[in-house]
Amino acid sequence: MIATIKQCPRSLTRALGLGALALATSVTVAACGSSPAASSTPTPTKSPTSKASPTKSPAQSAGLTVKTATVAGFGSVLVNAQDRTLYMLTSESGGQLTCTVASGCTQYWREVDLPAGVTAATAATGAESSMLGTETGASGTVVTYNGWPLYTFSGDSAVNQANGEGLKSYGGTWYVLGASGTPVKSKTSSSPSSSPGGYSY
Repeated sequence: MIATIKQCPRSLTRALGLGALALATSVTVAACGSSPAASSTPTPTKSPTSKASPTKSPAQSAGLTVKTATVAGFGSVLVNAQDRTLYMLTSESGGQLTCTVASGCTQYWREVDLPAGVTAATAATGAESSMLGTETGASGTVVTYNGWPLYTFSGDSAVNQANGEGLKSYGGTWYVLGASGTPVKSKTSSSPSSSPGGYSY
């Protein structure tokens, strides 16, 4: 059959035998239609493009922040993101660590170490980014401020406490640090031979 036929003459229909008509029905119907049949296949539609949420790098999701906060008796001192007071040890000047795992120091004075995948600490309110640095510590890459390795004290049971101020152990004296990077020495600080809680050094 010729695909360009628009209408079939009646003479053509009469001429066809019943058998031939039956065999040619599908072709005849298609050829004799007044217009091409609409396609029954649905036109594929584009699904909306979904944008994946950006994933945070380790530095963004698990960073380490140093800032300042007011601690009674000491004024504005360095703290971490959880407002735990940060300390330095006088015997560690010049980058020589005396607070070590072997000596048992890190059981009480916890190094402020960078999380895995993080290369630097971030300075927040009051702290100076130029003062921040790192060095290899007793248990990881310890954050330093003005060259002093930073620690938190297990004897501080709540935020904005400084129970470790003035304690003498592991070759030096523990002090809190101001934003200028110098030790802050309270007039009321003492120098006991043991820490609060009864454990000795």
